[in-house]
Amino acid sequence: MKFDVVSKKVDSVKADALVFPLFEEDKKFENNLKKVDDLLSGELSRIVKSQKFKASEGKILAVPTFGKLKVNYVFIVGLGSKKKFELDILRRISAYTVKKAKELKTSDLVIDIDTDFEGVDIKEAVQALTEGAILGSYNFDKYFSEKDDFKVESISFNTSKNVNKESLKEYIHLGKVLAEAQNFTRDLVNEPANVINTIQFAKIAEDLAREYGFEIKVYDEEEIEKMGMGAYLAVAKGSENPPRFVHLTYRPEKSEGEIVIVGKGLMFDSGGLNIKTGDFMRWMKTDKAGACAVLGVFKAIGELRPNITVHGIVAAAENMPSGKAYRPDDILRAKNGVTIEVGNTDAEGRLTLADALSYASELKPDAIIDMATLTGACVVALGEFTAGVMGNNQKLINEVLKISEKTGEWMWQLPFNDKLREQIKAPHADVYNVGTTRYGGAITAGLFLEKFVDPKIPWVHIDIAGPSHHTSGWYYHPKGATGIPVRTITTFLLKRANYLK
Repeated sequence: MKFDVVSKKVDSVKADALVFPLFEEDKKFENNLKKVDDLLSGELSRIVKSQKFKASEGKILAVPTFGKLKVNYVFIVGLGSKKKFELDILRRISAYTVKKAKELKTSDLVIDIDTDFEGVDIKEAVQALTEGAILGSYNFDKYFSEKDDFKVESISFNTSKNVNKESLKEYIHLGKVLAEAQNFTRDLVNEPANVINTIQFAKIAEDLAREYGFEIKVYDEEEIEKMGMGAYLAVAKGSENPPRFVHLTYRPEKSEGEIVIVGKGLMFDSGGLNIKTGDFMRWMKTDKAGACAVLGVFKAIGELRPNITVHGIVAAAENMPSGKAYRPDDILRAKNGVTIEVGNTDAEGRLTLADALSYASELKPDAIIDMATLTGACVVALGEFTAGVMGNNQKLINEVLKISEKTGEWMWQLPFNDKLREQIKAPHADVYNVGTTRYGGAITAGLFLEKFVDPKIPWVHIDIAGPSHHTSGWYYHPKGATGIPVRTITTFLLKRANYLK
């Protein structure tokens, strides 16, 4: 999809459709929309009135021009109420517009951006509109025998305002990179476990490193054992697919800091000997969503080249039942020496992360962020659309939450406390891998991870079990993998690198 910024009078615009965002409160047409209505002899306003179109969020009125303009359609797209307007609504209406364009076989759109977007800077507006168009047009159709190949080919943003077009193009480029990185992540998460296993995941990481010039080290099971990663190895040994520990590094010439991002990398999770029921084993190909998000973030920073050193860590494994699988009551020793008593083999992701976070802590970065489809308890607590955020540093937590408000990737903090810490005390080892009760399960999982992070290093844990995948989709997320939280984490890195002013 191509994007551009233009300044054209509406009677000279050549496109399949000319798009106008409109608020519910705007009862009378103004500016370019008023000019279009005049050129159509008032037909536009008459149709709006006859259809009782109220410009509620996401509603689209498509009006044919019958040759009176150099465009085939005029789209009026509802922004909803000004009182409820936020940046993410622009992503949503952009996605809805692309879907309507595809429905009407219109491949060339011009979006009027002279609307006052209620305090949203025009640069952020075009970035959000770009992201929404790309994210909303995503479809994982790789394995269909028959495909709908029609696509929206180009979107131009039309403005008569005195703005720096080159600056707008920079933000369009940023939005394009972020959205395409998120779609890249979606593709990886949507692939089944018979296509992406531990070996294939490591190869994809190596290909990414080769493409963008990253450093990479992939450790095999012998090397993993030598590093003392007993928790991670225990999870992996039940599978025929051997574990692979991936360490990617992006190292610019000038660096404003050093961050480690860690992704939970279960290529498939059967539950192990505590095997899941069929309903809960369904979609467990998505248990690699955190790991795939790491690769998505690296794809974005490979394109943008910010001045910050970034490490990406993934302990890739499969959790399968077999004669070699680890068992309930086993006692494991993690890389940092902490011993773990296994209460349930289906609480495996935190065991792989235990060694990954221990390894990350040894790098002595400025901060560690992990992303994991860790607990069903987080979905129960916050629903399917919101990620849970925990950690040992409130300033870092606030930083991530503030960015997520702008990216539209919903997140909410869950509190650590000593009473819940008591629930992961084990009878015969340093820590249990599950809480002694079912209550507060998302938090006890976070508290377990805390044991493997150097307390001097600011750390945030993001439980993406809910929003990483959805069977029907919402807003600009089609059904399947969402790619959350690629845009939030990449934006965090860009801000740390002073890339965004």
